Amino acid sequence: MKLNNILLAAAIALSTAACDDFIDVPPTGVINGELAYSEPEGMVTAAYASLGDCWYTYPFNLWPYGDVASDDCLKGGSGTTDTGYHPMEIWSTLTSTPGELDELWYRLYCNISRCNRALIALEQHGVEKLGEKTAAQRVGEVHFLRGHNYFKLLTMFRQIPWIDEVVFANNTHEQVRNDEYTYEELFKKVIGEFEAAYNALPEEVTDGGGRANKIAAAAYLAKCYLTLAWGDGYEASNGVNFINRDYMQKVVDYTDDVVSSQYGYLEDFGDIFLPECKNSKESIFAVQTSDYAEDNTKFGRANWSNMLNGCWGMWSCGWDFHKPSQNLVNAFKTRDGLPMFDDYNNSIDYPVKGVATSQKWDPRLFHTVGMPSFPYKYEEEYTMTKENSRTPNTYGYYTSLKEVPQRSKGETFNGSWQAFAMNDYVLRYSDVMLMRAEALIELDRMGEARTIINDIRDRAANSISKHIGYASEFCQISPYPTTYFTTKESARRCLQWERRLEMAMENGRYFDLRRWGVASTTLNAYFDSEKNSTYDGQSYGQYYQDAHYTAGKNEFYPVPYNQLYYVPGLYVQNKGYN
Repeated sequence: MKLNNILLAAAIALSTAACDDFIDVPPTGVINGELAYSEPEGMVTAAYASLGDCWYTYPFNLWPYGDVASDDCLKGGSGTTDTGYHPMEIWSTLTSTPGELDELWYRLYCNISRCNRALIALEQHGVEKLGEKTAAQRVGEVHFLRGHNYFKLLTMFRQIPWIDEVVFANNTHEQVRNDEYTYEELFKKVIGEFEAAYNALPEEVTDGGGRANKIAAAAYLAKCYLTLAWGDGYEASNGVNFINRDYMQKVVDYTDDVVSSQYGYLEDFGDIFLPECKNSKESIFAVQTSDYAEDNTKFGRANWSNMLNGCWGMWSCGWDFHKPSQNLVNAFKTRDGLPMFDDYNNSIDYPVKGVATSQKWDPRLFHTVGMPSFPYKYEEEYTMTKENSRTPNTYGYYTSLKEVPQRSKGETFNGSWQAFAMNDYVLRYSDVMLMRAEALIELDRMGEARTIINDIRDRAANSISKHIGYASEFCQISPYPTTYFTTKESARRCLQWERRLEMAMENGRYFDLRRWGVASTTLNAYFDSEKNSTYDGQSYGQYYQDAHYTAGKNEFYPVPYNQLYYVPGLYVQNKGYN
Protein backbone atom coordinates (compact mmCIF):
# COMPACT_ATOMS: atom_id res chain seq x y z
CA MET A 1 0.00 0.00 0.00
CA LYS A 2 0.98 3.64 -0.43
CA LEU A 3 1.38 4.00 3.34
CA ASN A 4 4.10 1.36 3.36
CA ASN A 5 6.01 3.36 0.78
CA ILE A 6 5.67 6.43 2.93
CA LEU A 7 7.08 4.66 5.95
CA LEU A 8 9.96 3.21 3.91
CA ALA A 9 10.79 6.62 2.51
CA ALA A 10 10.72 8.08 5.99
CA ALA A 11 13.10 5.42 7.27
CA ILE A 12 15.52 5.97 4.36
CA ALA A 13 15.45 9.71 4.89
CA LEU A 14 16.35 9.28 8.53
CA SER A 15 19.10 6.79 7.83
CA THR A 16 20.86 9.13 5.42
CA ALA A 17 20.65 12.14 7.71
CA ALA A 18 23.18 10.98 10.31
CA CYS A 19 25.95 13.38 11.37
CA ASP A 20 29.60 12.56 10.88
CA ASP A 21 29.94 12.12 14.61
CA PHE A 22 29.38 8.39 15.14
CA ILE A 23 27.79 9.10 18.52
CA ASP A 24 25.16 11.40 17.01
CA VAL A 25 23.22 8.86 14.93
CA PRO A 26 19.44 9.19 14.88
CA PRO A 27 17.46 5.93 15.20
CA THR A 28 16.56 4.52 11.79
CA GLY A 29 13.34 2.89 12.95
CA VAL A 30 11.58 6.13 13.85
CA ILE A 31 8.84 7.31 11.50
CA ASN A 32 8.97 10.90 10.33
CA GLY A 33 5.59 12.15 11.52
CA GLU A 34 5.52 15.21 9.33
CA LEU A 35 6.22 13.12 6.26
CA ALA A 36 3.44 10.70 7.18
CA TYR A 37 0.94 13.51 7.73
CA SER A 38 1.84 14.87 4.30
CA GLU A 39 0.23 11.77 2.74
CA PRO A 40 -3.41 11.97 3.81
CA GLU A 41 -4.54 9.15 1.51
CA GLY A 42 -2.15 6.79 3.25
CA MET A 43 -3.42 7.89 6.65
CA VAL A 44 -7.02 7.20 5.58
CA THR A 45 -5.93 3.79 4.31
CA ALA A 46 -4.38 3.11 7.71
CA ALA A 47 -7.69 4.03 9.39
CA TYR A 48 -9.54 1.54 7.17
CA ALA A 49 -6.89 -1.11 7.79
CA SER A 50 -7.61 -0.97 11.50
CA LEU A 51 -11.03 -2.52 10.85
CA GLY A 52 -9.33 -5.83 10.14
CA ASP A 53 -6.77 -5.57 12.91
CA CYS A 54 -8.55 -8.24 14.94
CA TRP A 55 -7.69 -11.39 16.87
CA TYR A 56 -9.64 -13.85 18.96
CA THR A 57 -8.73 -11.93 22.13
CA TYR A 58 -10.17 -8.71 20.67
CA PRO A 59 -12.74 -9.69 18.03
CA PHE A 60 -14.18 -6.47 16.66
CA ASN A 61 -17.39 -8.24 15.67
CA LEU A 62 -18.00 -8.70 19.44
CA TRP A 63 -19.22 -12.32 19.20
CA PRO A 64 -18.29 -13.14 22.84
CA TYR A 65 -20.13 -10.06 24.09
CA GLY A 66 -23.13 -10.04 21.79
CA ASP A 67 -23.76 -13.77 21.30
CA VAL A 68 -22.02 -15.81 24.01
CA ALA A 69 -23.50 -13.38 26.53
CA SER A 70 -26.99 -14.09 25.20
CA ASP A 71 -29.43 -16.99 24.91
CA ASP A 72 -28.30 -17.74 21.34
CA CYS A 73 -25.11 -19.65 21.97
CA LEU A 74 -22.58 -21.26 24.27
CA LYS A 75 -18.91 -20.33 24.38
CA GLY A 76 -17.60 -23.66 23.14
CA GLY A 77 -13.96 -24.69 23.03
CA SER A 78 -12.21 -27.17 25.30
CA GLY A 79 -13.86 -26.07 28.54
CA THR A 80 -14.77 -23.15 30.76
CA THR A 81 -11.16 -22.05 31.42
CA ASP A 82 -9.66 -21.96 27.91
CA THR A 83 -10.24 -18.22 27.37
CA GLY A 84 -11.44 -15.31 29.47
CA TYR A 85 -14.94 -15.51 27.92
CA HIS A 86 -16.62 -17.82 30.41
CA PRO A 87 -17.66 -14.95 32.73
CA MET A 88 -19.36 -13.24 29.80
CA GLU A 89 -21.45 -16.37 29.33
CA ILE A 90 -22.63 -16.82 32.92
CA TRP A 91 -22.45 -13.14 34.01
CA SER A 92 -22.36 -13.93 37.75
CA THR A 93 -18.55 -13.98 37.89
CA LEU A 94 -17.87 -11.07 35.54
CA THR A 95 -15.34 -8.53 36.86
CA SER A 96 -13.18 -5.82 35.33
CA THR A 97 -10.06 -7.99 35.23
CA PRO A 98 -10.31 -10.19 32.08
CA GLY A 99 -7.51 -9.27 29.72
CA GLU A 100 -9.85 -9.58 26.76
CA LEU A 101 -11.89 -6.59 27.93
CA ASP A 102 -8.77 -4.49 28.38
CA GLU A 103 -7.38 -5.43 24.99
CA LEU A 104 -10.64 -4.66 23.23
CA TRP A 105 -10.80 -1.21 24.84
CA TYR A 106 -7.15 -0.55 23.95
CA ARG A 107 -7.44 -1.70 20.34
CA LEU A 108 -10.58 0.30 19.66
CA TYR A 109 -8.87 3.43 20.95
CA CYS A 110 -5.86 2.61 18.73
CA ASN A 111 -8.29 2.62 15.82
CA ILE A 112 -9.65 5.98 16.96
CA SER A 113 -6.09 7.31 17.14
CA ARG A 114 -5.61 6.36 13.49
CA CYS A 115 -8.78 8.25 12.65
CA ASN A 116 -7.61 11.31 14.57
CA ARG A 117 -4.29 11.25 12.73
CA ALA A 118 -6.05 10.91 9.40
CA LEU A 119 -8.27 13.92 10.13
CA ILE A 120 -5.21 16.01 11.00
CA ALA A 121 -3.48 14.89 7.80
CA LEU A 122 -6.56 15.75 5.75
CA GLU A 123 -6.85 19.16 7.39
CA GLN A 124 -3.22 19.95 6.69
CA HIS A 125 -2.74 18.45 3.23
CA GLY A 126 -6.05 17.03 2.02
CA VAL A 127 -7.04 19.64 -0.55
CA GLU A 128 -3.41 20.07 -1.67
CA LYS A 129 -2.84 16.34 -2.29
CA LEU A 130 -6.29 15.05 -3.16
CA GLY A 131 -8.32 17.96 -4.43
CA GLU A 132 -11.28 19.53 -2.68
CA LYS A 133 -13.89 16.94 -3.66
CA THR A 134 -11.89 13.83 -2.75
CA ALA A 135 -10.57 15.42 0.44
CA ALA A 136 -14.12 16.19 1.60
CA GLN A 137 -15.16 12.62 0.87
CA ARG A 138 -12.20 11.22 2.81
CA VAL A 139 -13.05 13.42 5.80
CA GLY A 140 -16.56 11.93 5.73
CA GLU A 141 -15.16 8.40 5.55
CA VAL A 142 -12.91 8.95 8.55
CA HIS A 143 -15.77 10.38 10.61
CA PHE A 144 -17.73 7.25 9.71
CA LEU A 145 -14.87 5.01 10.85
CA ARG A 146 -14.40 6.93 14.08
CA GLY A 147 -18.14 6.76 14.74
CA HIS A 148 -18.06 3.02 14.15
CA ASN A 149 -15.32 2.52 16.74
CA TYR A 150 -17.00 4.78 19.27
CA PHE A 151 -20.32 3.01 18.75
CA LYS A 152 -18.67 -0.26 19.76
CA LEU A 153 -17.00 1.30 22.79
CA LEU A 154 -20.22 2.95 23.94
CA THR A 155 -22.21 -0.23 23.34
CA MET A 156 -19.77 -2.20 25.46
CA PHE A 157 -18.57 0.10 28.20
CA ARG A 158 -21.04 3.02 28.43
CA GLN A 159 -18.72 5.39 30.35
CA ILE A 160 -15.90 6.18 27.94
CA PRO A 161 -13.57 9.14 27.35
CA TRP A 162 -14.18 11.12 24.15
CA ILE A 163 -10.82 11.61 22.48
CA ASP A 164 -10.95 13.46 19.18
CA GLU A 165 -8.34 15.05 16.92
CA VAL A 166 -8.19 18.17 19.11
CA VAL A 167 -7.40 16.15 22.22
CA PHE A 168 -4.90 14.14 20.21
CA ALA A 169 -3.17 17.22 18.78
CA ASN A 170 -2.96 18.83 22.23
CA ASN A 171 -1.73 15.58 23.83
CA THR A 172 -4.32 15.91 26.60
CA HIS A 173 -5.84 12.44 26.38
CA GLU A 174 -4.60 11.60 29.88
CA GLN A 175 -6.72 14.45 31.20
CA VAL A 176 -10.02 13.37 29.63
CA ARG A 177 -12.42 11.75 32.09
CA ASN A 178 -14.85 9.00 31.14
CA ASP A 179 -17.74 10.65 33.01
CA GLU A 180 -17.48 14.01 31.27
CA TYR A 181 -20.56 13.22 29.17
CA THR A 182 -23.77 11.35 29.89
CA TYR A 183 -24.76 8.27 27.94
CA GLU A 184 -27.13 10.29 25.76
CA GLU A 185 -24.56 13.03 25.24
CA LEU A 186 -21.99 10.46 24.12
CA PHE A 187 -24.51 8.96 21.72
CA LYS A 188 -25.18 12.44 20.32
CA LYS A 189 -21.45 12.80 19.68
CA VAL A 190 -21.42 9.44 17.87
CA ILE A 191 -24.45 10.61 15.91
CA GLY A 192 -22.46 13.74 15.04
CA GLU A 193 -19.75 11.54 13.50
CA PHE A 194 -22.26 9.76 11.27
CA GLU A 195 -24.02 13.03 10.40
CA ALA A 196 -20.68 14.41 9.20
CA ALA A 197 -20.27 11.28 7.09
CA TYR A 198 -23.87 11.44 5.81
CA ASN A 199 -23.45 15.05 4.68
CA ALA A 200 -20.08 14.47 3.00
CA LEU A 201 -20.37 11.09 1.30
CA PRO A 202 -21.90 10.08 -2.04
CA GLU A 203 -24.54 7.35 -2.21
CA GLU A 204 -22.16 5.21 -4.20
CA VAL A 205 -18.37 5.23 -4.24
CA THR A 206 -16.38 4.33 -7.32
CA ASP A 207 -12.82 4.54 -5.99
CA GLY A 208 -12.43 1.26 -4.14
CA GLY A 209 -14.57 -1.45 -2.61
CA GLY A 210 -15.29 -1.49 1.08
CA ARG A 211 -15.46 2.29 1.51
CA ALA A 212 -18.24 3.90 3.55
CA ASN A 213 -20.94 5.77 1.67
CA LYS A 214 -23.96 7.97 2.46
CA ILE A 215 -26.30 4.97 2.77
CA ALA A 216 -24.05 3.24 5.29
CA ALA A 217 -23.98 6.46 7.32
CA ALA A 218 -27.80 6.65 7.17
CA ALA A 219 -28.07 3.05 8.36
CA TYR A 220 -25.73 3.70 11.26
CA LEU A 221 -27.66 6.84 12.21
CA ALA A 222 -30.82 4.74 12.31
CA LYS A 223 -29.05 2.23 14.55
CA CYS A 224 -27.93 4.96 16.95
CA TYR A 225 -31.37 6.52 17.20
CA LEU A 226 -33.04 3.13 17.64
CA THR A 227 -30.76 2.36 20.57
CA LEU A 228 -31.46 5.72 22.20
CA ALA A 229 -35.19 5.48 21.53
CA TRP A 230 -35.66 2.76 24.16
CA GLY A 231 -33.96 4.57 27.05
CA ASP A 232 -30.57 4.76 28.72
CA GLY A 233 -29.65 1.06 28.66
CA TYR A 234 -30.30 0.17 32.31
CA GLU A 235 -33.53 -1.78 32.83
CA ALA A 236 -34.89 0.59 35.45
CA SER A 237 -34.98 3.36 32.85
CA ASN A 238 -35.18 1.42 29.58
CA GLY A 239 -37.82 -0.46 27.63
CA VAL A 240 -41.39 0.10 26.42
CA ASN A 241 -42.19 2.65 29.14
CA PHE A 242 -39.36 4.94 28.00
CA ILE A 243 -39.77 4.97 24.24
CA ASN A 244 -38.93 8.24 22.52
CA ARG A 245 -41.16 8.60 19.45
CA ASP A 246 -39.07 11.42 18.03
CA TYR A 247 -36.05 9.13 17.94
CA MET A 248 -38.16 6.36 16.39
CA GLN A 249 -39.16 8.81 13.66
CA LYS A 250 -35.46 9.49 13.03
CA VAL A 251 -35.01 5.74 12.46
CA VAL A 252 -37.72 5.81 9.81
CA ASP A 253 -36.35 8.98 8.21
CA TYR A 254 -32.85 7.60 7.81
CA THR A 255 -33.98 4.17 6.67
CA ASP A 256 -35.99 5.94 3.95
CA ASP A 257 -32.60 6.53 2.34
CA VAL A 258 -31.76 2.84 2.57
CA VAL A 259 -35.10 1.76 1.09
CA SER A 260 -34.58 4.01 -1.95
CA SER A 261 -30.92 2.99 -2.42
CA GLN A 262 -29.16 0.39 -4.55
CA TYR A 263 -29.29 -2.12 -1.67
CA GLY A 264 -31.87 -4.86 -1.23
CA TYR A 265 -32.60 -8.45 -0.28
CA LEU A 266 -30.63 -11.26 -1.87
CA GLU A 267 -33.03 -13.76 -3.35
CA ASP A 268 -31.72 -16.67 -1.27
CA PHE A 269 -30.90 -16.32 2.44
CA GLY A 270 -28.09 -18.85 2.16
CA ASP A 271 -26.22 -16.79 -0.43
CA ILE A 272 -25.66 -13.98 2.08
CA PHE A 273 -23.09 -16.09 3.91
CA LEU A 274 -21.05 -17.38 0.99
CA PRO A 275 -17.70 -15.74 0.12
CA GLU A 276 -18.72 -15.16 -3.48
CA CYS A 277 -21.65 -13.00 -2.31
CA LYS A 278 -19.91 -11.07 0.43
CA ASN A 279 -20.21 -7.70 -1.33
CA SER A 280 -23.69 -8.22 -2.72
CA LYS A 281 -26.62 -5.82 -2.56
CA GLU A 282 -27.38 -7.18 0.93
CA SER A 283 -24.07 -5.75 2.26
CA ILE A 284 -24.37 -2.07 3.20
CA PHE A 285 -21.06 -2.01 5.06
CA ALA A 286 -18.69 -4.83 5.93
CA VAL A 287 -15.13 -5.38 7.11
CA GLN A 288 -13.36 -6.61 4.00
CA THR A 289 -11.34 -9.81 3.77
CA SER A 290 -9.48 -11.65 1.05
CA ASP A 291 -8.00 -15.05 0.33
CA TYR A 292 -4.27 -15.35 -0.22
CA ALA A 293 -4.99 -16.88 -3.63
CA GLU A 294 -6.79 -13.66 -4.56
CA ASP A 295 -4.26 -11.06 -3.49
CA ASN A 296 -0.94 -12.92 -3.79
CA THR A 297 -0.03 -12.45 -0.13
CA LYS A 298 1.13 -15.11 2.29
CA PHE A 299 -1.91 -15.00 4.54
CA GLY A 300 -4.45 -12.85 2.76
CA ARG A 301 -6.54 -10.44 4.76
CA ALA A 302 -8.24 -13.01 6.91
CA ASN A 303 -11.10 -12.67 9.37
CA TRP A 304 -9.18 -13.30 12.58
CA SER A 305 -12.12 -12.32 14.78
CA ASN A 306 -13.67 -15.70 14.00
CA MET A 307 -10.49 -17.74 14.12
CA LEU A 308 -11.77 -19.93 16.98
CA ASN A 309 -15.13 -20.67 15.43
CA GLY A 310 -14.45 -23.38 12.87
CA CYS A 311 -16.10 -26.76 13.35
CA TRP A 312 -14.02 -29.38 15.21
CA GLY A 313 -12.63 -32.03 12.86
CA MET A 314 -14.04 -30.35 9.76
CA TRP A 315 -11.16 -27.96 9.20
CA SER A 316 -7.46 -28.58 9.67
CA CYS A 317 -7.76 -26.39 12.72
CA GLY A 318 -11.26 -25.75 14.04
CA TRP A 319 -11.49 -24.84 17.70
CA ASP A 320 -15.28 -25.30 18.04
CA PHE A 321 -16.21 -22.01 19.72
CA HIS A 322 -19.42 -20.01 19.27
CA LYS A 323 -21.86 -22.93 19.47
CA PRO A 324 -25.62 -22.44 19.03
CA SER A 325 -27.77 -23.14 22.06
CA GLN A 326 -30.66 -25.57 22.29
CA ASN A 327 -32.86 -22.58 23.07
CA LEU A 328 -31.93 -21.00 19.74
CA VAL A 329 -32.59 -24.25 17.86
CA ASN A 330 -35.98 -24.56 19.58
CA ALA A 331 -36.84 -20.99 18.55
CA PHE A 332 -36.86 -22.08 14.88
CA LYS A 333 -39.78 -24.45 15.49
CA THR A 334 -42.96 -23.65 13.58
CA ARG A 335 -46.59 -24.72 13.83
CA ASP A 336 -48.67 -24.09 10.71
CA GLY A 337 -45.67 -22.15 9.46
CA LEU A 338 -45.63 -19.66 12.36
CA PRO A 339 -43.38 -19.40 15.43
CA MET A 340 -44.32 -21.33 18.54
CA PHE A 341 -44.09 -18.27 20.75
CA ASP A 342 -45.42 -19.69 23.99
CA ASP A 343 -44.29 -23.30 23.96
CA TYR A 344 -41.25 -23.43 21.69
CA ASN A 345 -38.97 -24.33 24.59
CA ASN A 346 -41.22 -26.81 26.36
CA SER A 347 -39.34 -29.75 24.89
CA ILE A 348 -35.90 -30.43 23.46
CA ASP A 349 -36.21 -31.11 19.75
CA TYR A 350 -33.81 -31.25 16.83
CA PRO A 351 -34.12 -32.54 13.30
CA VAL A 352 -32.24 -35.63 12.20
CA LYS A 353 -31.79 -36.22 8.47
CA GLY A 354 -33.85 -39.13 7.26
CA VAL A 355 -36.06 -39.21 10.35
CA ALA A 356 -39.48 -37.71 9.67
CA THR A 357 -41.43 -36.12 12.53
CA SER A 358 -44.44 -33.85 12.82
CA GLN A 359 -42.27 -30.98 14.04
CA LYS A 360 -41.56 -28.39 11.33
CA TRP A 361 -38.86 -25.73 11.28
CA ASP A 362 -38.08 -22.31 9.90
CA PRO A 363 -35.68 -22.99 6.98
CA ARG A 364 -33.17 -20.46 8.32
CA LEU A 365 -32.24 -23.05 10.96
CA PHE A 366 -30.42 -25.11 8.34
CA HIS A 367 -28.48 -22.06 7.12
CA THR A 368 -27.50 -21.02 10.63
CA VAL A 369 -26.88 -24.13 12.76
CA GLY A 370 -24.73 -27.11 11.84
CA MET A 371 -26.26 -30.32 13.21
CA PRO A 372 -25.22 -33.97 13.18
CA SER A 373 -26.55 -35.90 10.17
CA PHE A 374 -26.84 -32.78 7.99
CA PRO A 375 -24.32 -31.47 5.43
CA TYR A 376 -21.87 -28.92 6.77
CA LYS A 377 -22.66 -25.71 4.88
CA TYR A 378 -24.64 -27.47 2.14
CA GLU A 379 -21.99 -29.98 1.03
CA GLU A 380 -23.07 -33.61 1.38
CA GLU A 381 -19.50 -34.91 1.23
CA TYR A 382 -18.82 -33.06 4.48
CA THR A 383 -21.79 -34.27 6.48
CA MET A 384 -21.51 -33.57 10.21
CA THR A 385 -21.48 -36.28 12.84
CA LYS A 386 -21.36 -36.17 16.63
CA GLU A 387 -17.58 -36.57 16.27
CA ASN A 388 -17.48 -32.98 15.05
CA SER A 389 -17.90 -31.67 18.57
CA ARG A 390 -14.90 -31.03 20.75
CA THR A 391 -16.50 -31.21 24.21
CA PRO A 392 -20.08 -32.48 23.84
CA ASN A 393 -20.51 -33.04 27.58
CA THR A 394 -19.93 -29.31 28.11
CA TYR A 395 -21.12 -27.54 24.96
CA GLY A 396 -23.22 -30.01 22.97
CA TYR A 397 -23.16 -30.94 19.29
CA TYR A 398 -24.24 -27.85 17.35
CA THR A 399 -21.89 -25.62 15.36
CA SER A 400 -22.13 -22.19 13.77
CA LEU A 401 -22.44 -21.93 9.98
CA LYS A 402 -22.82 -18.30 8.93
CA GLU A 403 -19.26 -17.21 9.66
CA VAL A 404 -17.52 -20.03 7.76
CA PRO A 405 -17.24 -20.84 4.04
CA GLN A 406 -18.07 -24.14 2.46
CA ARG A 407 -15.44 -26.76 3.21
CA SER A 408 -14.53 -27.20 -0.46
CA LYS A 409 -13.66 -23.53 -0.79
CA GLY A 410 -10.45 -24.06 1.10
CA GLU A 411 -8.83 -22.20 3.91
CA THR A 412 -7.38 -18.73 3.95
CA PHE A 413 -4.71 -19.77 6.40
CA ASN A 414 -3.97 -23.42 7.02
CA GLY A 415 -1.78 -23.75 10.09
CA SER A 416 -1.97 -23.84 13.86
CA TRP A 417 -4.74 -21.24 13.63
CA GLN A 418 -7.74 -21.19 11.31
CA ALA A 419 -8.90 -18.16 9.40
CA PHE A 420 -11.45 -17.58 6.66
CA ALA A 421 -11.93 -15.01 3.94
CA MET A 422 -15.42 -14.16 5.16
CA ASN A 423 -16.41 -10.52 5.44
CA ASP A 424 -17.79 -9.32 8.76
CA TYR A 425 -21.13 -7.65 8.15
CA VAL A 426 -21.45 -4.41 10.07
CA LEU A 427 -24.74 -3.43 8.44
CA ARG A 428 -26.74 -5.62 6.08
CA TYR A 429 -30.01 -4.79 4.41
CA SER A 430 -32.27 -7.17 6.36
CA ASP A 431 -30.84 -5.85 9.62
CA VAL A 432 -31.67 -2.28 8.66
CA MET A 433 -35.16 -3.21 7.48
CA LEU A 434 -35.85 -4.86 10.82
CA MET A 435 -34.70 -1.67 12.55
CA ARG A 436 -37.20 0.18 10.38
CA ALA A 437 -40.00 -2.27 11.23
CA GLU A 438 -39.21 -1.90 14.94
CA ALA A 439 -39.61 1.87 14.71
CA LEU A 440 -42.76 1.64 12.57
CA ILE A 441 -44.46 -0.47 15.22
CA GLU A 442 -43.79 2.15 17.87
CA LEU A 443 -45.16 4.81 15.53
CA ASP A 444 -48.41 2.82 15.07
CA ARG A 445 -47.67 2.00 11.43
CA MET A 446 -48.38 -1.71 11.89
CA GLY A 447 -49.19 -2.54 8.29
CA GLU A 448 -45.86 -1.25 7.01
CA ALA A 449 -43.97 -3.15 9.71
CA ARG A 450 -45.84 -6.36 8.88
CA THR A 451 -44.99 -5.98 5.19
CA ILE A 452 -41.25 -5.72 5.97
CA ILE A 453 -41.29 -8.70 8.30
CA ASN A 454 -43.28 -10.84 5.87
CA ASP A 455 -40.94 -9.89 3.01
CA ILE A 456 -38.10 -11.30 5.09
CA ARG A 457 -40.12 -14.45 5.90
CA ASP A 458 -40.99 -14.87 2.23
CA ARG A 459 -37.29 -14.73 1.36
CA ALA A 460 -36.68 -17.44 3.98
CA ALA A 461 -39.43 -19.57 2.41
CA ASN A 462 -37.69 -19.24 -0.96
CA SER A 463 -34.33 -20.27 0.50
CA ILE A 464 -34.80 -24.03 0.45
CA SER A 465 -34.31 -25.57 -2.98
CA LYS A 466 -30.96 -24.01 -3.93
CA HIS A 467 -28.92 -24.96 -0.84
CA ILE A 468 -30.96 -27.04 1.62
CA GLY A 469 -33.14 -29.25 -0.54
CA TYR A 470 -32.11 -32.15 1.69
CA ALA A 471 -34.04 -30.45 4.54
CA SER A 472 -37.18 -29.54 2.57
CA GLU A 473 -39.35 -32.11 4.38
CA PHE A 474 -38.51 -30.42 7.68
CA CYS A 475 -39.32 -26.85 6.62
CA GLN A 476 -42.53 -24.90 6.93
CA ILE A 477 -42.83 -21.10 7.17
CA SER A 478 -45.74 -18.75 6.51
CA PRO A 479 -46.27 -14.98 6.59
CA TYR A 480 -47.83 -13.39 9.65
CA PRO A 481 -51.58 -12.76 9.33
CA THR A 482 -52.94 -9.29 10.00
CA THR A 483 -54.31 -10.44 13.36
CA TYR A 484 -50.74 -10.68 14.69
CA PHE A 485 -50.33 -6.93 14.18
CA THR A 486 -53.45 -5.54 15.84
CA THR A 487 -51.64 -4.49 19.04
CA LYS A 488 -48.16 -3.18 19.76
CA GLU A 489 -47.53 -6.01 22.21
CA SER A 490 -48.27 -8.68 19.61
CA ALA A 491 -46.41 -6.83 16.86
CA ARG A 492 -43.36 -6.39 19.07
CA ARG A 493 -43.29 -10.11 19.77
CA CYS A 494 -43.32 -10.87 16.06
CA LEU A 495 -40.60 -8.31 15.33
CA GLN A 496 -38.37 -9.45 18.14
CA TRP A 497 -38.78 -13.10 17.18
CA GLU A 498 -38.05 -12.34 13.55
CA ARG A 499 -34.96 -10.38 14.47
CA ARG A 500 -33.66 -13.28 16.53
CA LEU A 501 -34.06 -15.81 13.71
CA GLU A 502 -32.87 -13.59 10.86
CA MET A 503 -29.82 -12.26 12.72
CA ALA A 504 -28.98 -15.37 14.77
CA MET A 505 -25.26 -15.87 15.43
CA GLU A 506 -24.43 -12.45 13.92
CA ASN A 507 -23.15 -11.07 17.21
CA GLY A 508 -25.95 -8.77 18.29
CA ARG A 509 -28.51 -10.77 20.26
CA TYR A 510 -27.50 -9.57 23.74
CA PHE A 511 -27.54 -5.93 22.66
CA ASP A 512 -31.06 -6.43 21.30
CA LEU A 513 -32.23 -7.88 24.62
CA ARG A 514 -30.69 -4.96 26.49
CA ARG A 515 -32.29 -2.42 24.14
CA TRP A 516 -35.72 -3.93 24.70
CA GLY A 517 -35.24 -3.94 28.48
CA VAL A 518 -35.73 -7.71 28.80
CA ALA A 519 -32.17 -8.98 29.31
CA SER A 520 -32.57 -10.09 32.93
CA THR A 521 -35.87 -11.94 32.50
CA THR A 522 -34.82 -13.57 29.22
CA LEU A 523 -31.35 -14.64 30.31
CA ASN A 524 -32.23 -15.92 33.78
CA ALA A 525 -35.02 -18.02 32.29
CA TYR A 526 -32.56 -19.26 29.66
CA PHE A 527 -29.98 -20.23 32.29
CA ASP A 528 -32.63 -22.20 34.14
CA SER A 529 -33.64 -24.22 31.07
CA GLU A 530 -30.36 -24.57 29.18
CA LYS A 531 -28.61 -26.33 32.08
CA ASN A 532 -30.92 -29.28 31.38
CA SER A 533 -30.07 -29.56 27.66
CA THR A 534 -29.48 -32.95 26.09
CA TYR A 535 -28.79 -34.26 22.62
CA ASP A 536 -29.32 -37.96 21.90
CA GLY A 537 -28.84 -38.75 25.58
CA GLN A 538 -25.77 -36.53 26.05
CA SER A 539 -26.34 -33.81 28.65
CA TYR A 540 -24.41 -30.52 28.58
CA GLY A 541 -24.50 -26.94 29.82
CA GLN A 542 -24.65 -27.85 33.52
CA TYR A 543 -22.31 -24.95 34.32
CA TYR A 544 -25.33 -22.66 33.83
CA GLN A 545 -26.29 -23.63 37.38
CA ASP A 546 -23.80 -20.94 38.41
CA ALA A 547 -25.16 -18.33 36.00
CA HIS A 548 -27.15 -15.25 36.93
CA TYR A 549 -27.75 -11.88 35.30
CA THR A 550 -28.18 -8.87 37.61
CA ALA A 551 -30.24 -5.98 36.30
CA GLY A 552 -28.82 -2.60 37.27
CA LYS A 553 -25.28 -3.92 36.91
CA ASN A 554 -24.76 -6.31 34.03
CA GLU A 555 -26.37 -4.20 31.29
CA PHE A 556 -22.91 -2.89 30.42
CA TYR A 557 -19.48 -4.44 30.68
CA PRO A 558 -17.14 -3.06 33.35
CA VAL A 559 -14.48 -0.51 32.51
CA PRO A 560 -11.32 -2.67 32.36
CA TYR A 561 -9.21 -2.70 35.51
CA ASN A 562 -6.00 -1.67 33.71
CA GLN A 563 -7.74 1.38 32.25
CA LEU A 564 -9.09 2.44 35.65
CA TYR A 565 -5.63 2.48 37.14
CA TYR A 566 -3.61 3.72 34.15
CA VAL A 567 -4.16 7.24 35.47
CA PRO A 568 -5.56 6.68 38.97
CA GLY A 569 -8.70 8.66 39.65
CA LEU A 570 -9.28 9.68 36.04
CA TYR A 571 -11.97 7.11 35.19
CA VAL A 572 -14.98 5.91 37.16
CA GLN A 573 -16.37 2.39 37.07
CA ASN A 574 -19.83 1.44 35.81
CA LYS A 575 -22.29 0.93 38.64
CA GLY A 576 -22.38 -2.44 40.30
CA TYR A 577 -18.79 -3.42 39.52
CA ASN A 578 -16.97 -1.59 42.32
